[in-house]
Amino acid sequence: MSRPAARQAALLLAPAVVLLVVLAVVPIAGAMWTSLHHDVGLGDRRFAGLANYAGLVADPAVRGALVFTLMFVAVSVPAELALGLAMAVLMHCGLAARGWLRALLLVPWAIPTVVSSWMWLYIFDGDRGLLNYLLFGAGTQDYVTFLRHTGLARLAVIVADVWKTTPFVALILLAGLQSIPRDLYEAARVDGAGALRRFASITLPLLRPAILVALLFRTIDAFRVFDLVYVMTSGRAGTGVLQFVGYQRLINESDYGSGTAIAVSVFALIAIVSIAYVRFVGAALVAPDAGGRRA
Repeated sequence: MSRPAARQAALLLAPAVVLLVVLAVVPIAGAMWTSLHHDVGLGDRRFAGLANYAGLVADPAVRGALVFTLMFVAVSVPAELALGLAMAVLMHCGLAARGWLRALLLVPWAIPTVVSSWMWLYIFDGDRGLLNYLLFGAGTQDYVTFLRHTGLARLAVIVADVWKTTPFVALILLAGLQSIPRDLYEAARVDGAGALRRFASITLPLLRPAILVALLFRTIDAFRVFDLVYVMTSGRAGTGVLQFVGYQRLINESDYGSGTAIAVSVFALIAIVSIAYVRFVGAALVAPDAGGRRA
């Protein structure tokens, strides 16, 4: 590239770089700097080094939130991937009403998270919830307090998240399915390959980049879950995730140093997972496809 062309390219990129620095780099750097201070507001601020992070390791509330956060990610993301793949295959089939089917399956994703959280709160409510009414009728003495029992409350939060975000995974996988050449299926059918063999030998290998992209987006979102927990349980019954505990430290306790340390820790977890996924995505994109060519 010639020097004038390089200068012109730099000028064109400059506004985007400035916006990136102002909107991303500066806030992240500021949060990291705040996390290194003992800060409880009203001017009471002093440098604490890594003391806030050491305090998080020794804090049972943070350890419990980390356990449930990892559980939430480990259960919800694979469930969304499996159900999203089934939904994508169903929407990709040549059904007569597939247009209506696609619109129906995407309704949960179109509903705002806060609205869907309130809906699931009413479904699992222990006094007048829909699920209790379907199970026990009007006999309120038999109603189960789903959102006050640790195991059931965690399951309820995971179910609500899977219902809300599975269509997003299905949308990504559907785009991947539509990019697979139909000629490969026709050739495999001529060679006598059955439906399961075609799915295992053609669909899954060529869908791998889309699957890994869906995993990346959903894992990042699962680590950052907050509004679902805030509305449904307010962190009770063992459902406090790291983001919610950080919110409590920042807003309720005005402990900006500890709360920001939690936020930075979540950022570090997401960065580590994202780097690992990007490595897999890169490997998948250059992997040979079913015909021996590069994807």
